Amino acid sequence: MEIIKTFGLFVLTALAEIVGCYLPYLWLKQGGSALLLIPAAFSLALFAWLLSLHPSAAGRVYAAYGGVYIGMAIMWLWVVDSVKPTVTDWVGVLVCLLGMAIIMFGPRHA
Repeated sequence: MEIIKTFGLFVLTALAEIVGCYLPYLWLKQGGSALLLIPAAFSLALFAWLLSLHPSAAGRVYAAYGGVYIGMAIMWLWVVDSVKPTVTDWVGVLVCLLGMAIIMFGPRHA
């Protein structure tokens, strides 16, 4: 259950970060409204708060979170940007998720 909870929290955290960065991109590069910066700021604040909910040491959480972020970014590429990921994209995601699992759930020495 702890694994599912941790992974789910990482997914929500990644989504908040991606949205918080994508909205300014729409404003800066795609001619979107500057009003997009308001939900972007909210989303980035949500990202920081979600990241703080993990019980493990901050450095470990940030390192492991990166693996999930990469997977979510590839999903975003596919779902939002309509760019189909390649086989090597998916292999890279699996490697990153394996790294995340090792970091988060590997044995700890006192």
